[in-house]
Amino acid sequence: MKFLAITLIVHRPDPVTGIQKSTQERFREVLENAVLAEELGLDGFGVGERHERPFISSSPTVVLSHVAALTRRIRLFTAVTTLSLLDPVRAYEDYATLDHLSGGRLDLIIGKGNGTAQRELFHVTPEDQWERNAESYEVFRQLWRQDKVTAKTRFRPELKDAEVWPRPYQQPIRVWHGSATSKESVDLAARYGDPLFSANVTNPIEPYAELIRYYRERWEHYGHDPADIAVGAGTAGLYVAPTTQEALTAYRPIFESNLAFQKQIGLPIVFETLEDYVERSSALIGSPQQVIDKVHRYHEQFGHTVLHLHADASGLTDRQHRVSLELFGSAVAPVLRKDIPDPPFDWGPVLPEASTAEEPVHA
Repeated sequence: MKFLAITLIVHRPDPVTGIQKSTQERFREVLENAVLAEELGLDGFGVGERHERPFISSSPTVVLSHVAALTRRIRLFTAVTTLSLLDPVRAYEDYATLDHLSGGRLDLIIGKGNGTAQRELFHVTPEDQWERNAESYEVFRQLWRQDKVTAKTRFRPELKDAEVWPRPYQQPIRVWHGSATSKESVDLAARYGDPLFSANVTNPIEPYAELIRYYRERWEHYGHDPADIAVGAGTAGLYVAPTTQEALTAYRPIFESNLAFQKQIGLPIVFETLEDYVERSSALIGSPQQVIDKVHRYHEQFGHTVLHLHADASGLTDRQHRVSLELFGSAVAPVLRKDIPDPPFDWGPVLPEASTAEEPVHA
């Protein structure tokens, strides 16, 4: 099993202290957490893309380029690239450049994105967002694979023998499809034989398991080998402590503050108590053995081989966050790596067989 630390770069007051860091401090924290993730042996670091409050992750390529310069081994992920909002030509140019700067360490997780403010900012409607996402992905795939592209498009000017530079480092890049609640994104992933990444954050396990089962059905419908399926899954939170009681005591103020915030802004409440949250959500809160058992329980439903962890402290102190990740790395990850297989592909750069990976370009 592989492990990713992912941040959406939420920028709001700390749920426990109420203190809000400056924008610059928040970006510095993201960079420090990326270096920490590599130091602790995690396999990937991801940055989201959002274009509305309370997020400051509107430019993931810029952030990941800086992360690429500070690291050497860890793979870089987008989580997610909102292709329904973007011009696929411009997105290709940015990510092909980042692909070179990172030495082929880039994976994309794409999705339509969400949020009314984002759609209004980019003049995207709920009715056309799925068609935009599918069209943008088709153009993006062609640009990555072909030196010249001709494409009749509905949502951007048509392309005729278009050449777009730079040509990419990886041939081709691996693209995951982020899925939360929609069969459209699941079907798109299955159609192209791409891996799926389940959000697996807001609700109990059932709706996510249902979508993953649908993905497997559509995968076979499109004629792909079931042995080639790769599924990743998110988690709602992480805090590993030596004992259950220590974990619950440390996490309770965070849960209660987040619950109050959800009620304040009118979000539907799924988990009313911390105990219910720990039991029925995807959050990994407890002793190392509890976390191992829970990941296994989800794996029985999902068959996932990649797990997303939270890159941010999110209410924990910096020391608590580091100690939790260290305990995960020493007592949890080795067991899960042994028990659960890796994805059915090499984790390094996706290159033609005759090619040899070069050293990444560093600032």
